[in-house]
Amino acid sequence: MTDSRRIRRLSISIAVVVAVLDQITKHWALNKYNDGSFTDLVGSLRFKLTYNQGMAFSRGTGVGPVIGVLALIIIAVMLLSLKRADTRSSRIAAGLIIGGAAGNVLDRAFRGSGWMRGAVIDFIDLQWWPVFNVADVAIVSGAILMMLSLIMEKREPSAVQAEAKHVD
Repeated sequence: MTDSRRIRRLSISIAVVVAVLDQITKHWALNKYNDGSFTDLVGSLRFKLTYNQGMAFSRGTGVGPVIGVLALIIIAVMLLSLKRADTRSSRIAAGLIIGGAAGNVLDRAFRGSGWMRGAVIDFIDLQWWPVFNVADVAIVSGAILMMLSLIMEKREPSAVQAEAKHVD
């Protein structure tokens, strides 16, 4: 198997696992908390079902189709960028972002009355932060990992620089 296929396989495998886990947990939350109940876990952490028709922090309510199309574009760009993902951490980050975006797009596509008019299911409630879901955790974790990967990549000298120093 070529390196590029292996790179894509890792990222896509992570994306599929994230999207499936996200949908399973949302299905569970819908069945368990659809009656308005909630479960307090530790500290301020609780599970409580909410529906988000907007974007982050419930901003942009009513523009679900636009948000859905933007998410599809992000997924496409991330899939195309897999060819350039040259570190393990950037491959993992891409998989997390793709999977999380796909999980939320699935909600918008299939949990509403029209194309991309569905609400995203959120259920992880810290009570001092907007309610979120597994897809959101994956997107944020992937973005942080991607930034760290880029920072670390810039710190490491390139092979050409290392060889030039060795020759001197």
